[in-house]
Amino acid sequence: MVTALARAVLAFHAVKLAGLAANLAMFPVLRPRAAAPPGAGRPAISVLVPARDEARRLAAALAGLLAQGVTEIVVLDDQSSDGTAAVVRHAAEADPRVRLVRGTPPPSGRTGKNWACRQLAAAARGDVLVFCDADVILAPGAVDACWAQMCAQRSGVFSVFPRQRTVTLGERLLVPLIDDVLLAFLPHCLLRLPVPSAATANGQLLMFRRGTYDRLGGHAAVAGDITEDLALARRARRAGLRLGLALGGDLVGARMYTGYADSVRGFGKNLRAAHGGHDAALAATAAWHLLAYTLPWLAWRRGRAWRAAAVLGLAQRVLVNAKTGRGAPGEAALVPVTPLAALPVYALAFRRSARWKGRSYPAHPADRSRSGAVHGPVPGGRR
Repeated sequence: MVTALARAVLAFHAVKLAGLAANLAMFPVLRPRAAAPPGAGRPAISVLVPARDEARRLAAALAGLLAQGVTEIVVLDDQSSDGTAAVVRHAAEADPRVRLVRGTPPPSGRTGKNWACRQLAAAARGDVLVFCDADVILAPGAVDACWAQMCAQRSGVFSVFPRQRTVTLGERLLVPLIDDVLLAFLPHCLLRLPVPSAATANGQLLMFRRGTYDRLGGHAAVAGDITEDLALARRARRAGLRLGLALGGDLVGARMYTGYADSVRGFGKNLRAAHGGHDAALAATAAWHLLAYTLPWLAWRRGRAWRAAAVLGLAQRVLVNAKTGRGAPGEAALVPVTPLAALPVYALAFRRSARWKGRSYPAHPADRSRSGAVHGPVPGGRR
């Protein structure tokens, strides 16, 4: 029994490494390119930023956006309680491309971000819509590189996985899992094929042609989904559209969370939806990661299969960090304890409701009637 389990774990790591090997070669990374001159055939581009209590991060994000050759930058102040609107007004004084939109409260059954993005799309004037989170930092030429990749991949929906900036130990434990799952389990070539499980997108930076966005129904069509990016990707796949993905490289970066507790809350709000709302799937995933990454080190002396599995787990982190450009090979030492650090994330995901930025939502659309979650305030403030 022990030997069979060790072989199963080793086989799992071998499959992951095969996926990683494919994506090391094939997964596109944004590269700098010459900016398209006015009138050179590139459509008018609107960058749309939903912002709720983002005063601390928005100035840096706007600095990156102002360096892009886009038509307009529209920021929606989603009922912030800090100086978000003042930051946008200050930027608008320096650059007329910047506009501030005052958001209205989300109707019942709609998540705050989806409602904000719907309002942004209605206010936008461009032929291409780029939804960009307030924690995303763009280097000069990033939007041009995104447009070039969107055209090269002939995608109806294009998104970018930013290079994740991690500062604290808690962030380094959890945040790199985003890249690990993406690069190990989604060979980029599958995006060209009608494979339902390959319907993936990232809402941190999401690009549509206006006609495609309207055809899909926009954010209104996924109004109650807390993982709106995945829901939009699935709609695009069902509509027969090609999805495009790229890594941010040196051009698109983000610091999603500010520490371990913040990371747990952030991942906890999405994990249930990513597992289809199924408790059994959550429990199985948590248990398997303990078996695959923690147990091999505890069973190091029990055979070569366990030792090989332990080493392959470290190798995966080194390869993922190298591909994304994060480097930091020493982070591989965190791999054995990451499943333990993720247990509080799973504990949150077992709840029927998720809390984020002062609002409460059903953690999965199927939980809506059971949780009674509403868009009311959450005790304790912003998050």
